[in-house]
Parts: sequence; C-alpha cells; structure tokens
Amino acid sequence: MDEKAPLLVIVDGANVVGSRPDGWWRDRRGAAERLRDRLAERGLPGRPPPVELVLVVEGAARGVASVPGVRVESAPGSGDDRIVELAAEEPGRPRLVITADRELRRRVTELGAEVTGPSTLLH
Repeated sequence: MDEKAPLLVIVDGANVVGSRPDGWWRDRRGAAERLRDRLAERGLPGRPPPVELVLVVEGAARGVASVPGVRVESAPGSGDDRIVELAAEEPGRPRLVITADRELRRRVTELGAEVTGPSTLLH
C-alpha cells in the first residue's frame, strides 16, 4: 500500500443526499452543492488531513463545480459505476467510499476499499 498517498474518500452524492428526507428531490443540484460545501468546510469527521475528497454526482446534479478541497466528478452514466472506476484506479492507495448502497459496497470492498455510511458525514 502507498502509505504516502492521502486517503481517497469517494462520496456517493446521490446516496448521501437521499439519506435525509429534507426536500432534496425538489433541487437535486442545490442539494449536491450543499453537500459539496459541507465537505469543503468540515472535511471528513474523525479523519485528520490530508484527505482527498471526491464527490460523485449523477443525473440532475451533473455539472456541479469543484471547489478547493472537494473535486466533483459528474458521472456520465451510473454514479455507482463511476465510483467503482475511481476506487479501482489506485489499488495500492487507501480508499474510503461513503454510501449505504449494498451492491456498491460489495463492488468496492472487492477492490480493497473501506466503506462507511452517510451518517459519517451528516452528524
């Protein structure tokens, strides 16, 4: 494992946003932007820097811009598929995927990534 590379945190934007019934469905793009801004401000609770944060968005949230501290990836198709691709790109690097999606959790753990649920970010 490459111990020098910072932890790569891949956030399943649709899954994290969708885990709270706060009206996100009325403005999916706005909800993704709020999540991005929260990540930029707070980082990953319980994990000191350096951490590389990547927020994966799909559908109506595509086109949300990256900001300092958070790279936003607009999935051309399935957000889950893009998350798996990102997790597979650097197999020797520590990776953490934030999602509650069971099938996605299975796919990324097979690649050696850790997984945690949306509550990690929402407290």
